[in-house]
Amino acid sequence: MKTTRALRELGQSIWLDNITRQLLDSGTLQRYIDELDVTGLTSNPTIFEKAIAASDMYDDQIAKAARAGKSPEDAFFELATADLRRAADLFRPTYERTNGVDGYVSLEVSPLIAYDTATTASEAKRLSQLGDRPNLYIKIPGTEQGNPAIEESIFGGVPINVTLLFSPRQTLASAEAYTRGLERRIEAGLSPRVESVASLFVSRWDPLTADRLPKQLQLQLGLAIGKQTYVEYTAFFASERWQRLIEQGARPQRLLFASTGVKDPSAPPELYVLGLAAPDTVDTMPEDTLHAVGALEVPVHPLPTTAAEAGDVLAPFRDAGIDIDETALELQKKGAETFVKSWTSLLDRISGRVAAVA
Repeated sequence: MKTTRALRELGQSIWLDNITRQLLDSGTLQRYIDELDVTGLTSNPTIFEKAIAASDMYDDQIAKAARAGKSPEDAFFELATADLRRAADLFRPTYERTNGVDGYVSLEVSPLIAYDTATTASEAKRLSQLGDRPNLYIKIPGTEQGNPAIEESIFGGVPINVTLLFSPRQTLASAEAYTRGLERRIEAGLSPRVESVASLFVSRWDPLTADRLPKQLQLQLGLAIGKQTYVEYTAFFASERWQRLIEQGARPQRLLFASTGVKDPSAPPELYVLGLAAPDTVDTMPEDTLHAVGALEVPVHPLPTTAAEAGDVLAPFRDAGIDIDETALELQKKGAETFVKSWTSLLDRISGRVAAVA
């Protein structure tokens, strides 16, 4: 059995960490759905910047937006939602079959507003309406300022993919924001059926800490962060508070393992995927990782769900001098800065294409 199918049978969803118009037009995305068990995808400014740089397939739409007097940012959201609607339609059978649990695509708010709560919540609502698909997540960073926007967006009925999470503490803060949003909906007499995922980035831990750890702990911290987060996350949604919400029709936010492509070329490409297999979760993979995992036929083993089973997996790293929460905040800030750079480059790229087409 292919490992991608084994993951699916375990109960873990495989999402593609990429979207391009070429993937859609060539039928490649449909092939990934049919042959590699892909049931959703994510996007971000870096992905779209690379897609536009590598193809002239967006030029006509960019030119049309420019002639209409639209800004580069508005032009981007038009072309992004055009692609994402098409992808969402390919995943719609999965969305329907799973009763709205799976089959999503994701669109990110501008990273320039990552630390502006009110603007983020307003923009999430606007982009959700612009996307016009029930299986579209809007991505909001799980920063201190982002969490109130997540709560407000969930209360407003907008499905949210919480992004840029790097630790158990950050992930549980997003789960708390999601929960408060649902509780407010119930108090207001609204349906608590608003879906969300929490995207925990794992692979960025290892290159950042490689020179701070002994050799036997290198390439292990990202996995340990994923395992510990899964244990704490499982406990959070097994609480009496959440059992009451489930009885009223709510569904737990799903944990999503993001950034599962290895950064170290000496590491096996399937390192984080096989190490973070777990039911009722999502794994987003870049294309090269998807192909590598799809070529395997090895069994998968689920993560332990309790602290008693898992043990204190972060203890060796704390003993080696790694401050988990401080480093997670550093990674979150760097991630936000990277997306800002990609966003600026993306808008510059669109402006350049407008000039070239003109």
